[in-house]
Amino acid sequence: MNPVDAPDAGVYKTLLESTKAIPWRIDWQAMQFSYIGPQIEELLGWPQDSWVTVEDWASRIHEDDRERVVQFCVSQSQNGIDHEADYRALKADGGYIWMRDVVHVIRKDGEVEALVGFMFDIDERKKTEQALQEARRELEEWSFKDGLTGVANRRMLDTVLDREWESARRDRTPTSLLLLDIDHFKAFNDHYGHLAGDDCLKRVAQLLTRAGRRPRDLAARFGGEEFVLVLPDTDAPAALHVARRVQTLLAAENIRHDASPLTDVVTASIGVATIIPTALGDSDQLIARADSLLYQAKAAGRNRIICEVDG
Repeated sequence: MNPVDAPDAGVYKTLLESTKAIPWRIDWQAMQFSYIGPQIEELLGWPQDSWVTVEDWASRIHEDDRERVVQFCVSQSQNGIDHEADYRALKADGGYIWMRDVVHVIRKDGEVEALVGFMFDIDERKKTEQALQEARRELEEWSFKDGLTGVANRRMLDTVLDREWESARRDRTPTSLLLLDIDHFKAFNDHYGHLAGDDCLKRVAQLLTRAGRRPRDLAARFGGEEFVLVLPDTDAPAALHVARRVQTLLAAENIRHDASPLTDVVTASIGVATIIPTALGDSDQLIARADSLLYQAKAAGRNRIICEVDG
């Protein structure tokens, strides 16, 4: 392969081949490389003379990137548009590194004559970007989780409940909410210590997650020893059934509570509210209703469910 003929071709060739960027030229009609820098062999391991046609380039793109990159580059080139493309390039040893092609379209008499450009090694940059994206994703995920129990926190609860409320208002469907309070939890902490208390909270949070079996059901920590289970598109009888499932799961956990005046295991009081939203209210209504019902359950002796529906 030879670079484009020019009076100072030797000088240009030396300059091009002394950079880390890999220069190349493709004849558009023949779809063949008329030049590619020798740096390509050091970077990818493929011999310089193995880059003959555009097929050699395309076949060395990761299969998950190939169709997207080839279609984009061909389309932009046909339209005479300079462009860039990032993709994973196959190395001769079977590994992959991230590359960026910067492409300039050369036209003659209104027709595409050639493509010239540079390949850049952007592998470290891509890995850094991906690490930052993963860190941001994890940070965002944790910003919506309760740090102790791993279920949704109040921020996530408010976000999801507002969304489900609007969906239910639009579709005129019922939304239910369970508000659960662990009975005599302060006495549990005082008797067993805070580490045991934390473990109790974690176990209750996880059983709430198991009780809400559908993808849209959301278990969240409301605060302290109080938890919420949001049940979209759920009427009062179905919500009561879930609340009873929670009690069954909690009984099966058999968490010892010798300091409870009720029984020798951990129990909970649950308020279950169901509302078909209207344009006049908001999701705070549902929480307030469940809170009132929870208060009634506690006033009636705890370890029970109080359920009410707004017709």
